Amino acid sequence: MERLDKFLCDSSAGTRSQVKGIIKAGCVTVDGKVEKDPGAKIDPDTQAVCLNGEQVTGAKRLVVMLNKPAGFITATEDKNDRTVMELLPKELQGRGLNPVGRLDKATEGLLLFTNDGDLLHRLISPRKEVPKVYYARHEGTANEADVTAFAAGLTLGDGTVCLSAILEPLGPGESRVTVCEGKYHQVRRMMASRGLPVTYLERQQEGKLTLGDLPRGKIRLLTEEEIRDLEEK
Repeated sequence: MERLDKFLCDSSAGTRSQVKGIIKAGCVTVDGKVEKDPGAKIDPDTQAVCLNGEQVTGAKRLVVMLNKPAGFITATEDKNDRTVMELLPKELQGRGLNPVGRLDKATEGLLLFTNDGDLLHRLISPRKEVPKVYYARHEGTANEADVTAFAAGLTLGDGTVCLSAILEPLGPGESRVTVCEGKYHQVRRMMASRGLPVTYLERQQEGKLTLGDLPRGKIRLLTEEEIRDLEEK
């Protein structure tokens, strides 16, 4: 048995909030009867779930790791730029995968995709405090004052408030940065606010996941154990 909203999210019917709205609007039936409770328990193997009259057959939950190269934007489609969706192999196209968070066009490294709306929400929510670790090359050299400022949380020039983060100087022009949120160009903007403009940025870790030896531009499917580790964070 599983929750109706979870079943529909895993079937790529929408995000968690979208699915709850769809259910409450009376668009979903279970064995021919309208079900408006998102938390209703169903057995997908024995019960027929329909959305707007079309049966939902369920979908295998997928989580994919990409070692993103520079030059691709994190979006499902774009008229002007190549997107990370183009880097997914054909057999994963049309499987309801969406990028988890964003890496900007110039940033490389670990980027996740999933067709699980609940998991996507968990990983991008700053309340869940999923750490994301970046390697940065930058102008100047980070010092103890910069480390303290990151730990206290920074307020950027436009008023954007960034939560406490970890800055680890690695030597002249190199640092490791750990954040638990994903605001627009956050790491680059935080570093620039301390007079350390970034020249190269790579995400190396998310939660317990690391890039390992995954080549740039390639993908691999996460194991169920790895997915459970992400869920438990």
